[in-house]
Amino acid sequence: MLFQTLALCAFAFLAGFIDSVVGGGGLVQIPALLILLPPGTPVADVFGTNKLVGISGTATAAWNFARHVEIDWRAVLPATAAGFAFSVLGARTVSHLNPAVLRPMVLVLLVAVAIYTFIRKDFGSLHAPRLSMSRQQWIGSGVGAVIGFYDGFFGPGTGSFLIFIFIGMFGFNFLAASAASKVVNTATNLSTVIYFAATNHVIYRLAVPMAVCNMLGSLTGTRLAILRGSRFVRLFFLGVVAAIICKLAYDLARG
Repeated sequence: MLFQTLALCAFAFLAGFIDSVVGGGGLVQIPALLILLPPGTPVADVFGTNKLVGISGTATAAWNFARHVEIDWRAVLPATAAGFAFSVLGARTVSHLNPAVLRPMVLVLLVAVAIYTFIRKDFGSLHAPRLSMSRQQWIGSGVGAVIGFYDGFFGPGTGSFLIFIFIGMFGFNFLAASAASKVVNTATNLSTVIYFAATNHVIYRLAVPMAVCNMLGSLTGTRLAILRGSRFVRLFFLGVVAAIICKLAYDLARG
């Protein structure tokens, strides 16, 4: 039992570190839970525990970024509100549709994101917001609605898509886009956490210590991102997107 808790806490720290910079912490944390929890543990308990741990780190990253990076709240707040509302809708839609049907399309989109980011060496290097206040609000709401629904319905790559959109559409640099994505992603995760907690699908004896370690990993990741700047975030972004592509491709090949 002690080894299980310590191992999961170590994975939670690593997941918090990765997720705080560019998202993708679930790539580390969910497999760790599936491997280390006893056989027969309900999948809902795995995802509920993961979500509670994950939102602890995501919220910590959002708070830490907000203290050190200038966030354009005119774009972020509408996206956050829409993301929360449509994440609930996405989560409810899961019971009617199979989210796995999205996997091939998401794989293609992530490959395109990775290629574009790799080829465009200057992509996200400068922070030059290009939208008017009203357009930021309307487009931010639309982005929050689409990404929120996607996160509630399927999820993989949510943070990466948010960063890419905040750079490509709004003109943010990688650091500012990462900060904005953490705020929106906290909201999209919140409704799922509320659902799992209300239906008793959280293993609190593991979730609480893991959440503490996830927060510590998140603080470490955000501080390193702030210290090293957009170039570091860009390289980290490409690495995590590549890992998500490999995971989705593996799932497709297996299925």
